Amino acid sequence: MADGSRAGIFEQIFIDIGDEQSIDDDLSTYSSHLLNMKRMMASCTPNTLLLIDEFGGGTEPTIGGAIAEAVLKRFVSKQTFAVITTHYQNLKHFAEDTPGVVNGAMLYDRQKMAALFQLQIGNPGSSFAVEIARKIGIPEDVIADATELVGREYVNADKYLLDITRDKRYWEGKRQTIHSQEKQMVQTIEHYEKEIEELRGKRKEIIREAKAEADKIIAAANAQIENTIREIKEAQADKERTRSARQQLQNFREEVGQMSQEELDAYVEKKRKQIEERRKRHQERQKAKKQKALSNSLVEGENKKVSSLRGDLEESALTVGSTVRIKGQTSIGTITAIEGKHATVTFGVMRTLVDLKRLEEAKDNPKQEETQTVIVSRQTQDSIRQKHLDFKQEIDIRGMRVDEALQAVTYFIDDALLVNASRVRILHGTGTGALRQVIRQYLNTVSGVVSAHDEHVQFGGAGITVVELK
Repeated sequence: MADGSRAGIFEQIFIDIGDEQSIDDDLSTYSSHLLNMKRMMASCTPNTLLLIDEFGGGTEPTIGGAIAEAVLKRFVSKQTFAVITTHYQNLKHFAEDTPGVVNGAMLYDRQKMAALFQLQIGNPGSSFAVEIARKIGIPEDVIADATELVGREYVNADKYLLDITRDKRYWEGKRQTIHSQEKQMVQTIEHYEKEIEELRGKRKEIIREAKAEADKIIAAANAQIENTIREIKEAQADKERTRSARQQLQNFREEVGQMSQEELDAYVEKKRKQIEERRKRHQERQKAKKQKALSNSLVEGENKKVSSLRGDLEESALTVGSTVRIKGQTSIGTITAIEGKHATVTFGVMRTLVDLKRLEEAKDNPKQEETQTVIVSRQTQDSIRQKHLDFKQEIDIRGMRVDEALQAVTYFIDDALLVNASRVRILHGTGTGALRQVIRQYLNTVSGVVSAHDEHVQFGGAGITVVELK
């Protein structure tokens, strides 16, 4: 620092570091330290900083420690700022018991016997005399003799002090971990509270829309009822019944308007369930009609489908919608999809995957086609009856190549749709998962497939695909 430098709030700084003994001045090490202590006690104030190293050192430890403690009391009485280092136990006890004075220690790794260069405030430190002596290589009998001289209690007290320091570091780390986890938990709670608030807002918006839709329904119903009332008037019906109908409509409108949030939710849920039940009953009736039509009118239904798919196509390459037959056969079908070198062909109610090279465009005269159609329908009817008898609810494609497995699954699903199976199982195993992925991709393209999912873990898990059919 330069001569005119000033340091913070301190008006003066006293430093006693190192060895100031001098033969010329007739000063020993301890004499030089005492002379510095005398000057510090005479000049220190509350705005003074004292930096003292090895306080009380340089003389016999007992009297040196006692004089150092007495001097330290004077510094405390003058409320002087100071940073003091020492190895004396009495000064450590003094700092522990005296207000305004606090212990500190530089941390030390006992396992590695190396300084950590970290200052810890609040606990006195150890001198590590025994550990350092053992690390340097002092014979164990010498260390044991020294331990007996100073007393086991003194050595154990030093050890307990180290254990306390170690435990404090451990629990401090735990405290920081808990604090971090608490902070993360608070952030998580805030995140979910925000999401809940957003969901509440969306719920209110949906309810508002539902009320608006209910108002529209009521308005439409009101218009219909008004028309009915007008017709009743024109027919000169009972006026009392007309007024009663009007009053019932008004009561219903007021009842909906006065519903609480919970009552409106219950009302909407009730209507939703009623609509869902009607939809299910309608689907069941439609399914029953389809089954009845398939069993009772198979020939007529197939003839209509074949006739509706017959078109006047130009002589060109086969495309989706082309009327074709398999070479060497008389059955006529329609191409519904083309994938690479294969085409999906519908023959009446049957659907199959055929190589394009095996197909030819049907160009026979209409009369011949009608005759062939009748023959095919009878054959198809017998084939479907046989498939009903022979059909199994699952197929095993383990060990097949991908193209073989895909073709086998295609035929299997076609047969399942033909016999109106509601659920089937495909055993493909786990392996690399490639076969399972290809099968799932194909099933997603089939309109008759409702869903495809893994079997329950107790019955095969991911090694089996369960297919739900319409």
